[in-house]
Amino acid sequence: MSRRDIAVTGVGLLTSAGTDAVTSWRGVCSGESPAAVDPDLGDVPVPLSCRVPDFDAAALLGRAVWRTDRFVHLALAAAYQAVTDAGLDTTTWDGARVGVVVGVGTESKETSVTALRKYTEHQYATLSPLTVPRSTVNAAAAEICIALGARGPSMAVTTACASGATALGTARDLLLADRCDIVLAGGAEAPCHPLTSLSFSQMGALSTRVHDPQGASRPFERDRDGFVLAEGAGVLVLERASDARARRARPHAYFCGYGSSTDAHHYAAAHPAGAGFERAFTAALADAGLHETDIGHVNAHGTATPMNDQIEAATLHRLFNGHPPPVTSTKGVTGHTLGAAGAIEAVLATLTLRHQTIPPTANLDVLDPAIDLDVVAKEPRPHRMQAVISNSFGFGGHNAVLVLRQA
Repeated sequence: MSRRDIAVTGVGLLTSAGTDAVTSWRGVCSGESPAAVDPDLGDVPVPLSCRVPDFDAAALLGRAVWRTDRFVHLALAAAYQAVTDAGLDTTTWDGARVGVVVGVGTESKETSVTALRKYTEHQYATLSPLTVPRSTVNAAAAEICIALGARGPSMAVTTACASGATALGTARDLLLADRCDIVLAGGAEAPCHPLTSLSFSQMGALSTRVHDPQGASRPFERDRDGFVLAEGAGVLVLERASDARARRARPHAYFCGYGSSTDAHHYAAAHPAGAGFERAFTAALADAGLHETDIGHVNAHGTATPMNDQIEAATLHRLFNGHPPPVTSTKGVTGHTLGAAGAIEAVLATLTLRHQTIPPTANLDVLDPAIDLDVVAKEPRPHRMQAVISNSFGFGGHNAVLVLRQA
């Protein structure tokens, strides 16, 4: 075990597949998408979404629910789950040594659009004084700190759809620099709003399979045509491996490598040769002290957009010298949770290691002939693996690659 290894001692997860890690894992392994026509999206061209089912924020959070938006509710719920799973007592821990890093892709449209309407209609007196603090991207990290008494460094990171993974890398740096003993790290997003849907629709990024919602998210499939907008949150409790051993915690996995880069190519499109991804991949493996042959599985970014899937697949094929390990994209089930995706997929990659089972890529009937990968489909695949990687990419050319190792 490397002295740079970071133990994942707790996980919390809310996705459209379930309201905790157990039910989400079961749902992802089913390979069945819960995507549906969303009446709250109104008359936008693509009214599809993947919502977290049966989530009662008021029952969980009490009075705190009124001052916060839904992405914060999801983040708080995932944080509570992760701390409980880690066996930590927030009443006795040294809060000054506990950090919080949460990745969020966009500000909350839930509050800002309502505020803008009141402004344009000159309803100034009815504008909430909490408009700014409840909608800014740091609200999730701040509310977790308030709820759990975490008084160490806390921050929001935003690298578009790589935000959740970037948050984990940032948390790892805090632990290795000895600025914290525990860091709650992850991502949260609640983007299922008409404005967000319409914006992505205008870009041509969303699947238009409104007639077949459950079949709309089709990563790596020959007939893929875009992603399905989704909400969710994932939080991991991270500790130095030595500290986890000292308190006799049983890690789910070890977070042993992180690499990040920027394409510096285009505001939305990935570098066509995957150059930025390659730099992040190489850095992550070097950080972990591993070779590509040590990697037994890839949790791909796999958004189901035509160009991005092809670029990621071609780059993976090259980076693994023509012999990549089995690949999956869990977005076929969960949809695309934007800034939360990297954290959610890190939890799922951790569970993949723990169960030694790779979840299937939903809706993959015919693999795109231009994609030369072993993409797991139809059913979960038992597979022996000691280390896995999880890829995340975001608008602006952000790339983040995580390496996780079996505990």
